[in-house]
Amino acid sequence: MKKLGMFIATGYEEVEMLAVIDLARRAGIECDIISVTGESVVESSHKVRLVADQLFEEVDPGTYDALVIPGGIPGTPNLGAHEGVCKALRQAAEDGRLVAAICAAPTVLGKLGLLEGKPATCYPGMEDELIGAAKLTDKVVKCGNIITSRGMGTAIDFGLAIVEYLTGSPEDTKALAKKIVYLDA
Repeated sequence: MKKLGMFIATGYEEVEMLAVIDLARRAGIECDIISVTGESVVESSHKVRLVADQLFEEVDPGTYDALVIPGGIPGTPNLGAHEGVCKALRQAAEDGRLVAAICAAPTVLGKLGLLEGKPATCYPGMEDELIGAAKLTDKVVKCGNIITSRGMGTAIDFGLAIVEYLTGSPEDTKALAKKIVYLDA
């Protein structure tokens, strides 16, 4: 079974995080919502409080097939300032494991040098922070083991791209999209 780790910090964007977790769990992917705050209850950018499954200090990021970071302000800068998250994202990318970011969060990947020479997308107006990337405006951009997306409105597309990457099955991913009434039957 594939395993996904979703890092969250104070100020994360809740829909971007929950859409990915929901779709991945429906697809049979084991998921951990991982708080990097040292506390299990984490408040989103819109004051929604969520109980994380794990604290960063309790997990080994190297055991995940995918590491995902949602956007949100101040969630994105909080994730980008967390030394452990940055180290884990770099290592996952080097290992060829999936690294995915949505909204403002692809800027963290840019600052880490993970987008150098690769196509990527992010929240409109933040493109200058996609350091080294070929900047696109597609809903979702996939390049090797990196997936980026634009924002809350593209969260389902982003989640489905992650599911397809991890399951390797476009057919099962399309069936999932139909099951949630995202695509017509």
